[in-house]
Amino acid sequence: MSTDVSAVSTRRPQKRPNGQWKIDGTEPLNHNEEFKQADNGLNVRERIETIYSKQGFDSIDQDDLRGRFRWWGLYTQRRPGVPAGAHNSLPPEEVDDKYFMLRVRIDGGALSTEQLRVIGEISREFARDTADVTDRQNIQLHWVGVEDVPEIWRRLESVGLGTTEACGDTPRVILGSPVAGIAADEIIDPTPVIQEIAQLYIGDPELANLPRKYKSAITGHPSQDVVHEINDFALVGVVHPDHGPGYDLWVGGGLSTNARLAERLGVFVRQEEAAEVWHAVTQTFRDYGFRRLRNKARLKFLLAEWGPEKFRRIIEDEYLGRRLTDGPAPAAPDTPGDHVGVHRQKDGKFYIGITPTVGRVSGTLLVQLADLLEKHGSHRLRTTPHQKLVVLDIPEEEVEAASAALADLGLDPRPSVFRRSTIACTGIEFCKLAIVETKTTAARTIDALEERLADVADQMPVRLTLHINGCPNSCARIQTADIGLKGQLLPDGDGGTSPGFQVHLGGGLTFVDRDEAGLGRTVRGLKVTAEELVDYVELLVRRYLAGRQTGETFARWSHRVDESELQKEVEPV
Repeated sequence: MSTDVSAVSTRRPQKRPNGQWKIDGTEPLNHNEEFKQADNGLNVRERIETIYSKQGFDSIDQDDLRGRFRWWGLYTQRRPGVPAGAHNSLPPEEVDDKYFMLRVRIDGGALSTEQLRVIGEISREFARDTADVTDRQNIQLHWVGVEDVPEIWRRLESVGLGTTEACGDTPRVILGSPVAGIAADEIIDPTPVIQEIAQLYIGDPELANLPRKYKSAITGHPSQDVVHEINDFALVGVVHPDHGPGYDLWVGGGLSTNARLAERLGVFVRQEEAAEVWHAVTQTFRDYGFRRLRNKARLKFLLAEWGPEKFRRIIEDEYLGRRLTDGPAPAAPDTPGDHVGVHRQKDGKFYIGITPTVGRVSGTLLVQLADLLEKHGSHRLRTTPHQKLVVLDIPEEEVEAASAALADLGLDPRPSVFRRSTIACTGIEFCKLAIVETKTTAARTIDALEERLADVADQMPVRLTLHINGCPNSCARIQTADIGLKGQLLPDGDGGTSPGFQVHLGGGLTFVDRDEAGLGRTVRGLKVTAEELVDYVELLVRRYLAGRQTGETFARWSHRVDESELQKEVEPV
């Protein structure tokens, strides 16, 4: 179906329109919809190359700067010194710095050492040696000037990378299993599907004006390692009793301030039809998604209104023209999906999951890592949805030497539970929406907890997730963590404020507990300052270890116990 305005009905219902193109017509109902319809976001690349990179930051059109630049992975970063919360009261030009965050799109998280080295060199030359591995399997750079963007694109594209639709109201990066094609216990390799979708549809003008961002995840690994429950579109590997290996389809997940887990549509998707099904769901979102209010424009709101049965019927009747096969649900995983540690591949070599602290690396480190891998016989690696890395193809005789060298770089394959399981968003250092600092806070918290809880390290579970977010938008997935921390300013007792967090407890997805997987609970009045954070987490963990039942997860324990057990101090009886 064409998205040309003239090809879509413009009839209006009597009720207030939601901006659903197939129902309400295509008249823009807010400024975001106006600028998207006025000029496709993909078209801004030519202006960046021919005008803005030559005339500088001050020449950039405002709708390009704060809108269409995102279609090419560019966000203005926070101006240093802008106080917390100022984005709510100051005009954007007083919050924006004249530098950009640049997001390198890495579908499936797949990188060669050559590509990694190029990203590292770009970071060192153009981004003040900054680099973060994100929980969307991308790598983000900071301090990028618009003057350098065309050269950065040239270098990325010379090794098969890019920034196309890394941000914006577009199909964002496709999460993929970090062990796709190599794991001995893999159900199905999703690599061909990820590549087909990326080649056919990423950068397609027909899909470059969605109601809002659109996140996809595909895995064929039994650990279900792509957090599929919080993506707009997800395929999870299953074995159909009649048709063999394929995928179970999930739709409509997302967090932010209105968290909702995805739902199964009950269909079995064969490998050869997976890209077509992705296209059908994406078009459904484009044509029926709500566009009037930005905070109601994600696919989860459409699914909540329709339900999975109607959603399935629409994609079958209006976009596929056929019925999909009914299919089984995936089995609950019994191993964590972060792939940290040393594991044998199906070809006899080994992959090693390593742990940059909350994804914070540097260009220099990325170059060093590329050199290290090649020295030990590897030429490829993967990013993960947990801000970690997995290096592939290590020969057995090189495993111990490579592991020791990785640890020397601060990329330990045998980390503590908190270094393994903590993630943090960008935070106030660079993000214009953030209220508190996150990356440094997380790193200091991990260091302190490793020291303070050393006496009970052998009693800790395999994973105990700590997610730290700088604002309410949940880029660090706070509602699905064992301990989720939402940044906010708290009264300091002297008429001012100090950085702190609202606490969410007992959230989790697949590996936690299939019967109780879901969103964390909030406890009445439970907030901690940044200074109290280490004390509180230590206290909470010790209470869990002392009070858990046999085999009880932190998530189940935190939902079972009385609220008093979760407070900073237990109130006397």
